Amino acid sequence: MSGAIDAWCNFFTEEGIRIVFTENPEVSFMMGDQWGRHDLMVGYEPEQFIEQKMDPAGVERVVVPALQQYLYRDRQLVRVPWGSVARVVERFPDRISGLYGIDPFSGMKGVRELELAVTQYGFVGGHVHPYGFDTPINDARFYPFYAKCAELGVPVELQTGHSAEFMPSKHGHPLLLDDVAIYFPELKLVGAHQAWPWCEVMVAMAWKHPNVYVAMSGHAPKYWDRSLVHFLNSRGQSKVMWGTDYPLIQHGESLRQVDELGLKPGAKQKLLHDTAAEVFGLGGS
Repeated sequence: MSGAIDAWCNFFTEEGIRIVFTENPEVSFMMGDQWGRHDLMVGYEPEQFIEQKMDPAGVERVVVPALQQYLYRDRQLVRVPWGSVARVVERFPDRISGLYGIDPFSGMKGVRELELAVTQYGFVGGHVHPYGFDTPINDARFYPFYAKCAELGVPVELQTGHSAEFMPSKHGHPLLLDDVAIYFPELKLVGAHQAWPWCEVMVAMAWKHPNVYVAMSGHAPKYWDRSLVHFLNSRGQSKVMWGTDYPLIQHGESLRQVDELGLKPGAKQKLLHDTAAEVFGLGGS
């Protein structure tokens, strides 16, 4: 089997961990205080991350969003600079891929930056975290970005399901993907974090639309929803990809738990590698 591809690995450098986790009060509270994982909020140099985290676990590539997250209560933008991700991608193009984080209020300036990130810096798609912006994933503010991604032939990964942070979860309901998939049939859409707790709706969207996929990020495999596991192991092969939401879930622990699911060999190969490689255009990676 080819090495695994992580469809959502948060930016693992000191800068990335600081911005998204240690200095982000909501994520620090949820991941650290609530879930007891403060000790995992550690930054690595790219070489260290590849040698100490990816290689021992058999991870071939990670897809890293330049996260744009707006804190709903504090009205504060948590912003991973896409240029920082680009510099790491430039150094390790065979191991690390970037996603441009979409701020729906950035307008055409954001659309131009998205195009630059994809065409000049090798980013493989866009990324949407809709909750804090108080903007549902089918809102017109996102449509110029969706149109540009469709034009460029790259997917959009969207966090779907509830928000663990104190933000309106309704904006990530997977039924909203129905509108986007209908309006943009050329655009590949990846519903990340399994759309929990609306997993059966997520299955329905992925089954209905040829351009809708699921990323199993944000939840340890031992907790994966049974309907999604059945889907990825049967009629949903080629529609579901593995992801972690690292550092929340570590690569080694996630892959060990995948091994315990009893998946068919072909379904496991597609889950861990082939579907992400196809959707993100990673070729023979």
